[in-house]
Amino acid sequence: MRRALELARHGQGNASPNPMVGAVIVHDGRIIGEGYHRRCGEGHAEVNAIASVSPADRHLLSSATIYVTLEPCSHYGKTPPCAKLIIDNAIPRVIIGAVDPFEKVAGRGIAMLRNAGIEVTAGVLDSECRELNRRFFTAHTLRRPFVTLKWAQSSDGFLDSRRYDGMGAYRFSTPLTSLFTARLRSLHDAILTSAATVNADNPRLTVRRWAGRQPIPVILDRSGDVNRDALLFQNPATVILPSPTVAEALAALYERGITSVLVEAGPRLLDAFIASGLWDEARVEVAPVALGENGRAKAPRIGSEPIGDDRLGQNYFYYYRNY
Repeated sequence: MRRALELARHGQGNASPNPMVGAVIVHDGRIIGEGYHRRCGEGHAEVNAIASVSPADRHLLSSATIYVTLEPCSHYGKTPPCAKLIIDNAIPRVIIGAVDPFEKVAGRGIAMLRNAGIEVTAGVLDSECRELNRRFFTAHTLRRPFVTLKWAQSSDGFLDSRRYDGMGAYRFSTPLTSLFTARLRSLHDAILTSAATVNADNPRLTVRRWAGRQPIPVILDRSGDVNRDALLFQNPATVILPSPTVAEALAALYERGITSVLVEAGPRLLDAFIASGLWDEARVEVAPVALGENGRAKAPRIGSEPIGDDRLGQNYFYYYRNY
C-alpha cells in the first residue's frame, strides 16, 4: 500500500477533479503490475496496473492481490468501472486504502467486488490515503471545494503600500517564492478573487514559469461592477459569481465540479472566509520589509497573535490548517 501511495502522488496536479490513486498487483510476494491515475479522463490506476502486467505473468492474475489506495469505482463515467475490470480479470483479493466518499461510489465498488466472490479488505493505511486526497475527500464529504487561502504581507502586517501616481500593488514575493505560488495555483481547480481586487490590481492569476495546469479564474462580483476589460477576461473560462456569501459561492463552485479553490484576494474577502470557518489551509508569505506609515490594507489574522518578523532577512511562509 505504501508503494501504491508513492505511485498515486505522481498524479498530483493532473488527476483533479478526480483523486490521485495508485495500484499495485502482487503475486507470491512479487510485484507483477503497478500503475496510477495519470490524468483526468484517462485510465484509472487499476486499469494501468493490470495493463502493465507482462504477457508471461497474465495467468498469475487469478491468484494475485491488488492493492489500491481508493475504493475501485463502480459506475460508468469517462471510463468503465474499475470494480468490473477486476472481476473480469478474476483477481481474487483486493486490499483498499480508503472508501471513496463520492456518492456514485461510496461503498458500491466494495459491494460489487464482494458480490462477485472477491475477498475485500478496506482501511489499510486509511489516514495516509485520506490525507493524500484531502481536497477530494473534503469536497465530497462537505459538498464544497477544499479552500486554500493565500496572501503575502509585510513584516508589520500590511497587504499593500499606499499608492501614488498610478502605482501598482506592492510586490512582496521574490522570483523564487513566485514559483511557489505558481505551483500552488497549479494544484487547485480554480482560483477565486474579488471584483475589488480585479479593479484595483488587474491580476492575471496564471501559472507562469511552472509546468502545471491553469486553474479556472473565478471572480466574486456581488455588485456587478467588475471591469470587463481586465486581463482575467482574456481567459474564456473565467467565471463570475454574484453570490452574496462565501458559502453560496462555494456551493456554486461545487455544482460546477470544482473540488479545490485557491483564494487570492484582498482583506475583506479573506476575512470573510476566516470568519465563516469555510477554509481548510492557508499559506501566508511574509517579506522582510516594514511599510510603517506607508502601509495600507491590514493583513488578515488567523488566531489571536499577529505574524511577521523581519529578523530573518528573507521571505518565509506560515502554514495553517483548519481541520
